[in-house]
Amino acid sequence: MAFREDFLWGGATAANQCEGGYNEGGRGLANVDVLPTGPDREAVVKGQMKMFDFDEEHFYPAKTAIDMYHRYKEDIALFGEMGFKTYRMSIAWTRIFPNGDEEEPNEDGLKFYEDIFKECHKYGIEPLVTITHFDCPMHLIKEYGSWRNRKLIVFYERFCRVIFNRYKGLVNYWLTFNEINMVMHAPFMAAGLYIGEDANPEQTKYQAAHHLLVASANATKIAHETDPKNKVGCMVAAGTHYPYSCNPEDVMAGKLRDRDDYFFIDVQSRGVYPAYAIRQLENEGIILHKEEGDDELLKNHTVDFISFSYYMSRVATVDPKVAEMTTGNIFDSVKNPYLESTDWGWQIDPLGLRIAMNDLYDRYQKPLFVVENGLGAVDNPDESGYVQDDYRIGYMADHIKHMKDAVELDGIDLLGYTSWGCIDLVSAGSGEMKKRYGFIYVDRDNEGNGTLARSKKKSFDWYKKVIASNGEDLTN
Repeated sequence: MAFREDFLWGGATAANQCEGGYNEGGRGLANVDVLPTGPDREAVVKGQMKMFDFDEEHFYPAKTAIDMYHRYKEDIALFGEMGFKTYRMSIAWTRIFPNGDEEEPNEDGLKFYEDIFKECHKYGIEPLVTITHFDCPMHLIKEYGSWRNRKLIVFYERFCRVIFNRYKGLVNYWLTFNEINMVMHAPFMAAGLYIGEDANPEQTKYQAAHHLLVASANATKIAHETDPKNKVGCMVAAGTHYPYSCNPEDVMAGKLRDRDDYFFIDVQSRGVYPAYAIRQLENEGIILHKEEGDDELLKNHTVDFISFSYYMSRVATVDPKVAEMTTGNIFDSVKNPYLESTDWGWQIDPLGLRIAMNDLYDRYQKPLFVVENGLGAVDNPDESGYVQDDYRIGYMADHIKHMKDAVELDGIDLLGYTSWGCIDLVSAGSGEMKKRYGFIYVDRDNEGNGTLARSKKKSFDWYKKVIASNGEDLTN
């Protein structure tokens, strides 16, 4: 078999996209709660439009999401039926520290996740926990300016110490920050940064990034000290930039775009700021304010593995005449004429997953973990809620095939694979429910209507078969 015997097959969600119960159990308000649907979403996500609370003019899907807060036992039972070996999920920071700067945690929130982890173990499912999946307590945004303020390193450390100690023995796989490179592209959604009034947005984002990197290294240190069994990974939104042509300038343009993503993982995996990043910051007049001990912390506490999301490859060019761009993704990219696209304009490139895996493994020589991959599509259920989603099966089978080649032919050390949105949830990009990824259909629409009933899609039994065969049987 290509995949190791203990390969971690499973699925992935994020608290803010599935839990709901935004004001229950002592939970505080977070940036991810106030991301509205509709035309204003992009401006809010990018930190260009200030939205620090709910208003009457917008719909906020995260308030209820798919109500996993009340239905997690039902959902985890379905994951167990599929045979999940792992479930990637996140902890909502404001369930543990409602404001973010309290001295003592909220017991209701701690108990909630303890119950979830125990429910997972009941089915033999290993939790893979993202400590922060874009969450930032709104109080920390209003009072401190979010991650532009170094004090958040202290608050995040307190959060980490509490959960590492409380869940010792229940969780051994951790990710510090979800898609850490998204702070540069979607600063409010990714890190609670409102930059609309900043004189120098790039300075703000890079300084916040430094604080995130120091916080990540510190969390890695604490995790290893708390329990030697703990494995800590970083997480990047991946996808190689192809040159649009063999013009050397296009090739260089692709390399420069890739560096924008590698920059964060270079620090988390290698422990130092890469030479190209230091020079880039100098050239742009950006000065990182560091404190004594920062560089030593980064150097001594690198991550154990590299995790990443992969949905599409991207294309780079220096030719302004190449004007057709892909749509529907926060990352801008020239359209690749050799690839088909999803309903949302994301280009489908299964071989690109193998290419991205080789790029990451060649660069870091650390185990990889595919923690997000999947197809967002419109599903049309029948009267019983059943969806014949052969398009999703085809997409995932093609990607898993190339992932298998990366292991079998290229010798890449791969820990596991968790498909994104294993149960339908709110889209991070658009806030929609109709952009569905799951093996499990949830009866809810873009306006919040529906019974929230769960039902199995055709892909449910297909993925169950894939897991049972350890990736050997990909037939529909």
